[in-house]
Amino acid sequence: MYDIITVMQTIEFKNVSFGYGDEDERQEVLKNFSLTIEKGSFVALLGRNGSGKSTCAKLINGLLTPNEGTVTVFGMDTKDKNNLFEIRKRAGMVFQNPDNQQIASIVEDDVAFGPENIGVPREEIKNRIDYALKATGTEEFRHSEVARLSGGQKQRVAIAGALAIYPDILILDESTSMLDPKGRREVIEVVRTLNKERGMTVIDITHYMDEAVEADEICIMGDGVIMAQGNPSEIFAKKDVIKECGLELPVSAKLAEALQKEGLPLPDGILTKEELSKSLCELLQKI
Repeated sequence: MYDIITVMQTIEFKNVSFGYGDEDERQEVLKNFSLTIEKGSFVALLGRNGSGKSTCAKLINGLLTPNEGTVTVFGMDTKDKNNLFEIRKRAGMVFQNPDNQQIASIVEDDVAFGPENIGVPREEIKNRIDYALKATGTEEFRHSEVARLSGGQKQRVAIAGALAIYPDILILDESTSMLDPKGRREVIEVVRTLNKERGMTVIDITHYMDEAVEADEICIMGDGVIMAQGNPSEIFAKKDVIKECGLELPVSAKLAEALQKEGLPLPDGILTKEELSKSLCELLQKI
């Protein structure tokens, strides 16, 4: 059993600094960085390339360790090598290119790799494959060749591979950046379901603002520090910070803003197409 602090604070960065290269010529990526991510939350990390987002993901998973400060996952310090096996069992990671994550040619064999690698008994592996394929809606592809799937289908299989280790945390590191809009929707719908219905902690590193709107909390990073943090409505109201960090408003928010400038009396704070559609329908009913 974990104590109450550990249970609530799934991940904690405390005064973390990290840079690549030798100490004398180190290029700082994170600078005295602190962030707490609570259990069951859906957090989007936004920022320009080089802002430190992917470095955060690798620090959580123990692929990197801080030069200063600490990163803890369920109370386990990532600097302690004795913790890495347990941390990586509990924090599944899905990268940008699904082809780079493919281990086996057939879907169910690919999904089985993770559990096999952490020593799950053979009789239990089938249950985990069934769970992961069902959770990601890829059951029909069980016996298919991974190479013949679409981009969105491959990425869902990659998520299934991460889920098969039964993680408490799912980290998406630009996992939808190579997908078309349909593929992105497929992946985010799966992730949203895992978060809302199964209580899985999700960290989504993305450049897509419409994707970030789905999160409970957004953290904008810039030059290794947090520039802004809050829920989507709070963050996208900070238009000066959005511009300074090289980001844009979600498509629906930009469209709503353009319609407001043309004199349409739409409410402020529209972020999604559902909110925009509802507001336009209400205006039409008044005509």
